[in-house]
Amino acid sequence: MKSTPLPIAAVMVHVADAEAALRWYERAFPDAVRVSIGTPAFECLSLFGVLLEIVPAEEKVGSGAFGSVVYWNVESFEAALGHFQSLGATLYRGPMQIEGEERMCQVRDPWGNCIGLRGPSSGRRQCAP
Repeated sequence: MKSTPLPIAAVMVHVADAEAALRWYERAFPDAVRVSIGTPAFECLSLFGVLLEIVPAEEKVGSGAFGSVVYWNVESFEAALGHFQSLGATLYRGPMQIEGEERMCQVRDPWGNCIGLRGPSSGRRQCAP
């Protein structure tokens, strides 16, 4: 029996202050909608069918740039990078040119977690500080 791949269900982000991070991620991803799931109710963000679950860091899973990075497709690479930096995200890796006119980079949220951005370039060159 051949199985059909299922889409990503959720991305879990571990932070020191879950409520502050939830508010930050709402501003970072303005298309996200805050939703309550489960019993007891757990608030997270829904972004194009993917749940962005902001949870407290703990002993087993801390906050920071230590593991997998989810890359989000963006309409304009430079605009998205500027948007995240305006919210206090810091450039961590890149930007780098990839196939075609695409660029990619990683930024770190205020809790040290990496967010990958990938999209078409407008032609302006961005440099890491």
